[in-house]
Amino acid sequence: MKHINTSGEKSAILLIYTGGTIGMKEDPAVQALKPFNFSQILEEVPELGKFAYRIDSYTFDPLIDSSDVEPSLWLSLAELIEERYDSYDGFVILHGTDTMAYSASALSFMIEGLTKPVIFTGSQLPIGAPRTDGKENLISSVEIAAAKDSEGHAIVPEVCIYFDTVLIRGNRASKTNSDNFRAFRSPNFPPLAEAGINIRYNTGLIRRPEDWSRRPVFHKTLDTRVSILKMHPGITPQIVRTIICGQDTRAVIIETYGAGNAPSKEWFLSIVQDASSMGKILLNVTQCQAGSVNMDIYATGKCLKDAGVMNGYDSTTESALGKLFHLLGLHNDNCDVKAGLESDLRGEISK
Repeated sequence: MKHINTSGEKSAILLIYTGGTIGMKEDPAVQALKPFNFSQILEEVPELGKFAYRIDSYTFDPLIDSSDVEPSLWLSLAELIEERYDSYDGFVILHGTDTMAYSASALSFMIEGLTKPVIFTGSQLPIGAPRTDGKENLISSVEIAAAKDSEGHAIVPEVCIYFDTVLIRGNRASKTNSDNFRAFRSPNFPPLAEAGINIRYNTGLIRRPEDWSRRPVFHKTLDTRVSILKMHPGITPQIVRTIICGQDTRAVIIETYGAGNAPSKEWFLSIVQDASSMGKILLNVTQCQAGSVNMDIYATGKCLKDAGVMNGYDSTTESALGKLFHLLGLHNDNCDVKAGLESDLRGEISK
């Protein structure tokens, strides 16, 4: 834990570095990128010192490459935030971009009744690079995490992703670009805030707790027995059966075409019916970046619905995965899981 002294103490922010590009710096001796000591963040981003905040930093050891992220990281993050919740007004999590949307989605379901911001951010270029996007992402994330309304409540008490001037609800985000500063998009839900000369909050869309004085509930039991089946032309019965009828699989996300369509072949529907009769939970999400599943439009969608496939509405795959991990960990009864899937728990679906 590192404490950064700033000019005053209006708000207290915990900066959590898990790993990722933002924390890299070129080592002049070997001309390679290496993680720098995050306790020296003020040296890299002196602008943070101009805020009248107390900013503490916590660095994971070892650091975790984004492509190596596992649910164990989400549990560690939830436990850390739970442990420090009463000591800080907001949390900023620095994370690699490749799996950031998965982590933000999962954490949104693991923390129920948030009263403080949890902002994920990172960068496409290392913070030590001349044209880095990391500084602006970090500075604005800290400002958003510290922002309060006239009553002293957090303006954005949600799990979010801030990237390239836009604040997105965490469970609505997907990484859509690997070489542009605008790495994340939220095609089915507007931004919660946009940063220009001023930060403009879309207050009508921001979720708020029913009781600001109540401490959040941290759900730390996850059941990860979930598979993803992406439909594609030429998919074989063997592949479909292996994925959705697997002995160790409790639920399957089926990434379908368009508004929730899949092959109408008898063998496919037969396998889906077999999986449903085995007690598998099957969730339909669209492969399209924007739009929603509607299984009442076309015959193929209706067949899936009749076979027991659940509607994922406009969920992202990342959100659907985090939601299933959470609900399966919370409930042993599949009926309770299905009821949760039909419900908008954290603003993740539009119904």
